[in-house]
Amino acid sequence: MDMTYLLWVQDLRNSIEAALGSNAVSVFFEELSFFALSWLLFAPLIVYWCINKRNGLFLFFSVGISWFINGFVKLTVCAYRPWIRDPRIIPAGDAIKTAGGYSFPSGHTMWSSPVYGGLAVLTKKRAPLFAALCVIAIILTAFSRNYLGVHTPQDVLVGTFLGLCSVWLASKILSTPERENIFLVIALILCGLDLWYVMNKSYPMDYVDGKLLVDPIKMMNDTFHGIGMMLGIVIGRFLEKTFVNFESTGLGLKGIILAVVGAIPYYFIIFNFTKTYTFMLNPLIEMLTARWAYMVIGFSFSFWAIFVWPAVIKLTQKGN
Repeated sequence: MDMTYLLWVQDLRNSIEAALGSNAVSVFFEELSFFALSWLLFAPLIVYWCINKRNGLFLFFSVGISWFINGFVKLTVCAYRPWIRDPRIIPAGDAIKTAGGYSFPSGHTMWSSPVYGGLAVLTKKRAPLFAALCVIAIILTAFSRNYLGVHTPQDVLVGTFLGLCSVWLASKILSTPERENIFLVIALILCGLDLWYVMNKSYPMDYVDGKLLVDPIKMMNDTFHGIGMMLGIVIGRFLEKTFVNFESTGLGLKGIILAVVGAIPYYFIIFNFTKTYTFMLNPLIEMLTARWAYMVIGFSFSFWAIFVWPAVIKLTQKGN
Protein backbone atom coordinates (compact mmCIF):
# COMPACT_ATOMS: atom_id res chain seq x y z
CA MET A 1 0.00 0.00 0.00
CA ASP A 2 2.83 2.41 0.80
CA MET A 3 4.51 1.93 -2.57
CA THR A 4 1.20 2.07 -4.45
CA TYR A 5 0.38 5.40 -2.82
CA LEU A 6 3.83 6.84 -3.46
CA LEU A 7 3.70 5.80 -7.11
CA TRP A 8 0.31 7.50 -7.42
CA VAL A 9 1.72 10.68 -5.85
CA GLN A 10 4.74 10.43 -8.15
CA ASP A 11 2.46 10.23 -11.18
CA LEU A 12 0.53 13.22 -9.83
CA ARG A 13 3.79 15.14 -9.41
CA ASN A 14 4.87 14.34 -12.95
CA SER A 15 1.47 15.40 -14.31
CA ILE A 16 1.58 18.70 -12.41
CA GLU A 17 5.10 19.45 -13.64
CA ALA A 18 4.11 18.63 -17.20
CA ALA A 19 1.02 20.86 -16.98
CA LEU A 20 2.95 23.77 -15.43
CA GLY A 21 6.05 23.28 -17.50
CA SER A 22 8.16 23.56 -14.37
CA ASN A 23 8.88 21.88 -11.04
CA ALA A 24 7.57 24.83 -9.01
CA VAL A 25 5.39 22.66 -6.75
CA SER A 26 8.30 20.35 -5.95
CA VAL A 27 10.48 23.36 -5.18
CA PHE A 28 7.75 24.71 -2.88
CA PHE A 29 7.62 21.44 -0.93
CA GLU A 30 11.42 21.27 -0.79
CA GLU A 31 11.50 24.77 0.68
CA LEU A 32 8.74 23.86 3.14
CA SER A 33 10.77 20.85 4.29
CA PHE A 34 13.89 23.01 4.53
CA PHE A 35 11.99 25.61 6.57
CA ALA A 36 11.07 22.90 9.09
CA LEU A 37 14.77 22.29 9.79
CA SER A 38 15.98 25.88 9.50
CA TRP A 39 13.96 29.01 10.29
CA LEU A 40 11.43 27.09 12.36
CA LEU A 41 14.19 26.25 14.85
CA PHE A 42 14.33 29.89 15.89
CA ALA A 43 10.74 29.86 17.20
CA PRO A 44 11.56 28.18 20.56
CA LEU A 45 14.49 30.59 21.01
CA ILE A 46 12.39 33.71 20.46
CA VAL A 47 9.58 32.49 22.71
CA TYR A 48 11.96 31.36 25.48
CA TRP A 49 14.31 34.36 25.46
CA CYS A 50 11.89 37.17 24.59
CA ILE A 51 8.20 36.35 25.02
CA ASN A 52 7.39 33.80 27.72
CA LYS A 53 9.94 31.62 29.46
CA ARG A 54 7.51 28.87 30.42
CA ASN A 55 6.05 28.65 26.93
CA GLY A 56 9.56 28.52 25.50
CA LEU A 57 10.43 25.62 27.79
CA PHE A 58 7.27 23.91 26.61
CA LEU A 59 8.47 24.14 23.00
CA PHE A 60 12.01 23.01 23.85
CA PHE A 61 10.77 20.04 25.88
CA SER A 62 8.38 19.08 23.06
CA VAL A 63 11.13 19.15 20.43
CA GLY A 64 13.70 17.45 22.68
CA ILE A 65 11.37 14.56 23.54
CA SER A 66 10.32 14.14 19.91
CA TRP A 67 13.87 14.13 18.57
CA PHE A 68 15.00 11.70 21.28
CA ILE A 69 12.16 9.30 20.38
CA ASN A 70 12.92 9.65 16.67
CA GLY A 71 16.50 8.44 17.06
CA PHE A 72 15.47 5.51 19.24
CA VAL A 73 12.70 4.35 16.89
CA LYS A 74 14.78 4.79 13.72
CA LEU A 75 17.59 2.61 15.02
CA THR A 76 15.09 0.06 16.34
CA VAL A 77 13.05 -0.37 13.15
CA CYS A 78 15.88 0.23 10.62
CA ALA A 79 13.45 0.73 7.72
CA TYR A 80 14.98 1.46 4.34
CA ARG A 81 14.01 4.48 2.24
CA PRO A 82 11.27 4.12 -0.40
CA TRP A 83 13.63 4.14 -3.41
CA ILE A 84 15.65 1.33 -1.83
CA ARG A 85 12.52 -0.75 -1.25
CA ASP A 86 11.16 -0.04 -4.74
CA PRO A 87 13.40 1.31 -7.55
CA ARG A 88 10.34 2.74 -9.30
CA ILE A 89 10.26 5.49 -6.66
CA ILE A 90 12.28 8.46 -7.91
CA PRO A 91 12.68 11.33 -5.39
CA ALA A 92 12.10 14.83 -6.70
CA GLY A 93 14.86 17.37 -7.21
CA ASP A 94 17.49 17.53 -4.50
CA ALA A 95 15.28 16.02 -1.80
CA ILE A 96 17.35 12.85 -1.68
CA LYS A 97 20.39 14.84 -0.45
CA THR A 98 18.68 15.55 2.88
CA ALA A 99 17.09 12.11 3.18
CA GLY A 100 19.85 9.67 3.94
CA GLY A 101 19.78 6.69 6.27
CA TYR A 102 16.75 4.99 7.73
CA SER A 103 13.24 6.10 6.89
CA PHE A 104 10.84 5.33 9.76
CA PRO A 105 9.64 7.62 11.28
CA SER A 106 10.13 10.89 9.37
CA GLY A 107 12.61 13.21 11.06
CA HIS A 108 11.20 16.31 9.36
CA THR A 109 7.71 15.64 10.73
CA MET A 110 9.03 14.76 14.18
CA TRP A 111 10.96 18.03 14.28
CA SER A 112 8.29 20.31 12.83
CA SER A 113 5.11 18.91 14.39
CA PRO A 114 6.20 19.63 18.01
CA VAL A 115 7.03 23.25 17.10
CA TYR A 116 3.95 23.87 14.95
CA GLY A 117 1.79 21.86 17.33
CA GLY A 118 3.18 23.60 20.40
CA LEU A 119 2.62 27.02 18.83
CA ALA A 120 -0.95 26.00 17.93
CA VAL A 121 -1.63 25.00 21.55
CA LEU A 122 -0.16 28.26 22.86
CA THR A 123 -2.10 30.51 20.46
CA LYS A 124 -5.41 28.68 19.92
CA LYS A 125 -7.36 31.09 22.15
CA ARG A 126 -5.65 34.43 21.49
CA ALA A 127 -4.79 33.89 17.81
CA PRO A 128 -6.97 31.07 16.41
CA LEU A 129 -6.11 31.93 12.81
CA PHE A 130 -2.39 31.56 13.50
CA ALA A 131 -3.09 28.27 15.33
CA ALA A 132 -5.03 27.03 12.29
CA LEU A 133 -2.11 27.95 10.03
CA CYS A 134 0.21 25.93 12.27
CA VAL A 135 -2.06 22.89 11.91
CA ILE A 136 -2.08 23.33 8.12
CA ALA A 137 1.73 23.58 8.20
CA ILE A 138 1.91 20.22 10.02
CA ILE A 139 -0.21 18.58 7.34
CA LEU A 140 1.66 20.17 4.43
CA THR A 141 5.09 19.32 5.86
CA ALA A 142 4.05 15.69 6.31
CA PHE A 143 2.62 15.50 2.80
CA SER A 144 5.71 17.18 1.35
CA ARG A 145 7.83 14.18 2.36
CA ASN A 146 5.48 11.90 0.37
CA TYR A 147 5.26 14.28 -2.57
CA LEU A 148 9.05 14.43 -2.79
CA GLY A 149 9.24 10.63 -2.63
CA VAL A 150 11.55 10.39 0.37
CA HIS A 151 9.11 8.96 2.96
CA THR A 152 6.20 6.54 3.01
CA PRO A 153 2.77 7.43 4.46
CA GLN A 154 3.60 5.32 7.52
CA ASP A 155 6.77 7.33 8.08
CA VAL A 156 4.98 10.68 8.17
CA LEU A 157 1.78 9.56 9.93
CA VAL A 158 3.67 7.90 12.77
CA GLY A 159 6.18 10.77 12.86
CA THR A 160 3.39 13.33 13.17
CA PHE A 161 1.62 11.26 15.82
CA LEU A 162 4.78 10.85 17.92
CA GLY A 163 5.60 14.55 17.51
CA LEU A 164 2.17 15.59 18.77
CA CYS A 165 2.40 13.06 21.60
CA SER A 166 5.60 14.83 22.61
CA VAL A 167 3.64 18.10 22.81
CA TRP A 168 1.07 16.46 25.08
CA LEU A 169 3.80 14.89 27.23
CA ALA A 170 5.67 18.20 27.59
CA SER A 171 2.48 19.92 28.74
CA LYS A 172 2.02 17.28 31.45
CA ILE A 173 5.65 17.45 32.54
CA LEU A 174 5.54 21.23 32.95
CA SER A 175 2.18 21.27 34.71
CA THR A 176 3.90 21.17 38.13
CA PRO A 177 7.49 21.75 39.37
CA GLU A 178 7.48 18.28 40.91
CA ARG A 179 6.69 16.61 37.60
CA GLU A 180 9.39 18.61 35.89
CA ASN A 181 11.98 17.51 38.47
CA ILE A 182 10.96 13.88 38.05
CA PHE A 183 11.27 14.22 34.28
CA LEU A 184 14.79 15.68 34.52
CA VAL A 185 15.93 12.63 36.49
CA ILE A 186 14.12 10.11 34.28
CA ALA A 187 15.44 11.78 31.10
CA LEU A 188 19.03 11.46 32.32
CA ILE A 189 18.50 7.76 32.99
CA LEU A 190 16.83 7.24 29.60
CA CYS A 191 19.73 8.95 27.82
CA GLY A 192 22.13 6.47 29.42
CA LEU A 193 19.93 3.49 28.57
CA ASP A 194 19.47 4.69 24.99
CA LEU A 195 23.23 5.05 24.54
CA TRP A 196 23.79 1.49 25.73
CA TYR A 197 20.96 0.20 23.54
CA VAL A 198 21.99 1.78 20.22
CA MET A 199 25.63 0.84 20.72
CA ASN A 200 24.92 -2.83 21.47
CA LYS A 201 21.96 -3.83 19.30
CA SER A 202 22.41 -5.54 15.94
CA TYR A 203 21.73 -3.77 12.63
CA PRO A 204 20.96 -4.96 9.09
CA MET A 205 24.08 -5.15 6.93
CA ASP A 206 22.68 -5.50 3.42
CA TYR A 207 24.95 -4.95 0.43
CA VAL A 208 24.13 -4.17 -3.21
CA ASP A 209 26.98 -4.34 -5.73
CA GLY A 210 29.41 -4.46 -2.85
CA LYS A 211 28.04 -1.27 -1.28
CA LEU A 212 26.36 -1.16 2.12
CA LEU A 213 22.81 0.18 1.71
CA VAL A 214 22.76 2.03 5.03
CA ASP A 215 25.72 2.36 7.37
CA PRO A 216 24.36 2.01 10.93
CA ILE A 217 27.47 3.67 12.33
CA LYS A 218 26.64 6.86 10.41
CA MET A 219 23.01 6.59 11.48
CA MET A 220 24.17 6.54 15.09
CA ASN A 221 25.52 10.05 14.58
CA ASP A 222 22.01 11.52 14.34
CA THR A 223 20.83 9.54 17.36
CA PHE A 224 23.84 10.62 19.42
CA HIS A 225 23.12 14.18 18.30
CA GLY A 226 19.54 13.84 19.60
CA ILE A 227 20.70 12.35 22.90
CA GLY A 228 23.15 15.22 23.27
CA MET A 229 20.35 17.72 22.64
CA MET A 230 18.20 16.08 25.33
CA LEU A 231 21.11 16.14 27.80
CA GLY A 232 21.67 19.82 27.02
CA ILE A 233 18.01 20.58 27.71
CA VAL A 234 17.92 18.60 30.95
CA ILE A 235 21.23 19.78 32.41
CA GLY A 236 20.75 23.32 31.11
CA ARG A 237 17.28 23.55 32.64
CA PHE A 238 18.51 22.30 36.01
CA LEU A 239 21.37 24.81 36.09
CA GLU A 240 19.22 27.67 34.80
CA LYS A 241 16.49 27.31 37.41
CA THR A 242 19.01 26.66 40.20
CA PHE A 243 21.55 29.41 39.52
CA VAL A 244 20.12 31.85 36.96
CA ASN A 245 16.33 32.03 36.94
CA PHE A 246 16.26 34.67 34.19
CA GLU A 247 13.16 36.49 32.94
CA SER A 248 12.17 36.80 29.28
CA THR A 249 13.30 40.15 27.90
CA GLY A 250 10.15 41.14 26.03
CA LEU A 251 10.09 42.26 22.39
CA GLY A 252 11.62 45.69 22.96
CA LEU A 253 14.74 46.84 21.17
CA LYS A 254 17.06 45.47 23.84
CA GLY A 255 15.35 42.09 23.86
CA ILE A 256 15.46 41.79 20.08
CA ILE A 257 19.16 42.71 19.98
CA LEU A 258 19.97 40.12 22.64
CA ALA A 259 17.96 37.47 20.76
CA VAL A 260 19.69 38.25 17.46
CA VAL A 261 23.16 38.09 19.00
CA GLY A 262 22.32 34.90 20.90
CA ALA A 263 20.98 33.25 17.74
CA ILE A 264 24.11 33.90 15.67
CA PRO A 265 25.63 30.48 16.47
CA TYR A 266 22.35 28.84 15.45
CA TYR A 267 22.36 30.77 12.18
CA PHE A 268 25.84 29.64 11.21
CA ILE A 269 25.14 26.01 12.13
CA ILE A 270 21.81 25.90 10.27
CA PHE A 271 22.57 27.93 7.15
CA ASN A 272 26.25 27.04 6.78
CA PHE A 273 25.74 23.48 7.96
CA THR A 274 28.51 21.75 6.07
CA LYS A 275 31.21 24.37 6.69
CA THR A 276 30.27 24.96 10.34
CA TYR A 277 29.94 21.30 11.23
CA THR A 278 33.19 20.51 9.47
CA PHE A 279 34.90 23.30 11.41
CA MET A 280 33.42 22.06 14.71
CA LEU A 281 33.58 18.32 14.06
CA ASN A 282 37.12 17.92 12.77
CA PRO A 283 38.85 18.95 16.03
CA LEU A 284 36.36 16.90 18.06
CA ILE A 285 36.74 13.81 15.90
CA GLU A 286 40.50 14.00 16.41
CA MET A 287 39.81 13.56 20.13
CA LEU A 288 36.60 11.49 19.94
CA THR A 289 34.83 9.20 17.51
CA ALA A 290 32.33 10.86 15.17
CA ARG A 291 29.24 9.84 17.14
CA TRP A 292 30.57 11.26 20.40
CA ALA A 293 31.52 14.44 18.56
CA TYR A 294 27.94 14.71 17.32
CA MET A 295 26.72 14.28 20.88
CA VAL A 296 28.94 17.13 22.07
CA ILE A 297 27.57 19.38 19.31
CA GLY A 298 23.97 18.39 20.07
CA PHE A 299 24.55 19.10 23.75
CA SER A 300 26.11 22.49 23.00
CA PHE A 301 23.21 23.38 20.70
CA SER A 302 20.54 23.11 23.42
CA PHE A 303 22.74 23.94 26.43
CA TRP A 304 23.53 27.33 24.85
CA ALA A 305 19.84 28.08 24.35
CA ILE A 306 18.58 26.84 27.73
CA PHE A 307 21.36 27.96 30.07
CA VAL A 308 24.32 29.88 28.63
CA TRP A 309 22.53 32.70 26.80
CA PRO A 310 19.84 33.09 29.52
CA ALA A 311 22.74 33.62 31.96
CA VAL A 312 24.01 36.40 29.69
CA ILE A 313 20.50 37.88 29.53
CA LYS A 314 20.32 37.78 33.32
CA LEU A 315 23.52 39.79 33.56
CA THR A 316 22.01 42.50 31.38
CA GLN A 317 18.85 42.84 33.47
CA LYS A 318 18.57 45.55 36.12
CA GLY A 319 20.04 44.84 39.53
CA ASN A 320 22.34 42.05 38.29
